[in-house]
Amino acid sequence: MSLALLFGPGKGADLSAASTFTAAEAPTLGQVIVDMFPTNPISSMAEGNTLQIIIFALLFGIAISASGQPGERVAAFFRDLNEVILKLVALLMNLAPYGVFCLMAKLFTSLGLGAIVSLAEYFFVLAGGLVLHALVTYSTLLKVFSGLSPITFLKKMEDAIMFAFSTASSNATIPVSMETTTRRMGADNKIASFTIPLGATINMDGTAMMQGVATIFISQAFNVDLTMMDYVTVILTATLASIGTAGVPGVGLVMLAMVLNQVGLPLEGIALIMGVDRLLDMIRTAVNITGDCAVTCIVAKSEGALDEKRFNDMHAADEDEKIVFKPSTQA
Repeated sequence: MSLALLFGPGKGADLSAASTFTAAEAPTLGQVIVDMFPTNPISSMAEGNTLQIIIFALLFGIAISASGQPGERVAAFFRDLNEVILKLVALLMNLAPYGVFCLMAKLFTSLGLGAIVSLAEYFFVLAGGLVLHALVTYSTLLKVFSGLSPITFLKKMEDAIMFAFSTASSNATIPVSMETTTRRMGADNKIASFTIPLGATINMDGTAMMQGVATIFISQAFNVDLTMMDYVTVILTATLASIGTAGVPGVGLVMLAMVLNQVGLPLEGIALIMGVDRLLDMIRTAVNITGDCAVTCIVAKSEGALDEKRFNDMHAADEDEKIVFKPSTQA
């Protein structure tokens, strides 16, 4: 958010004339916290009130865990339902590029060159922030809390980063992240098998950063001034929204709508950033899984469950990655 305020990628776009949207009065931080708790969870799902759905899901999950065998049957149903929904999201995301192309073609014909330049500025500000977070924040945390070499860590992350960049899915990258942290970096499987899936679920730093930068970009583009309370609300809402984001491509934009609603910004602004979001989604997924692996190494080192000799061996697990097909010796 500081980078977005410093560089102002949305300044000069002036999209207010292209929209008839009237910004509603943003609720106070206290009201946002009160509104997080649903009075009718079914209504919250129908209206797409994601924060209320997250709170209800947490409470419902606690009840399932405390219910013993009946809870296990209910949990199994929701796990199966989750797989079906993720497949549905994947299906829609395969069709989305065609719709986005048509949407962006119509949008750019009415916005002009100024808005396109602003969009490029938004892309580079967010991409720069993501790279800075991955190379500086994670490396500093790794060095301070574990004493391990950030350079060795980043070199060994190459395969996982490329896979995450290609798939734009933290969930799909879980097997690669597991192999990287255990076989290449020497973390014990009992640590990695907990931190990697947990991180793929709740560690969405890149998504949170996108929501912060996008909110400021859209507010500048539509000439809507945000107060300090609005910024605090964005930080709180973006953090909660990133925790509730599924590790599949494209869902960050869905969560962005919730953040914009909280501060009274036009949802039309999402259409402007959709054209470049796929590439940014790939970058922020790579950032997210880098954080997952860094935390795994930190926790493993603190628990005495890290093989430092393997971590420092640049050729560790090279033999494991070779596949040799041997003919059967049986008749």
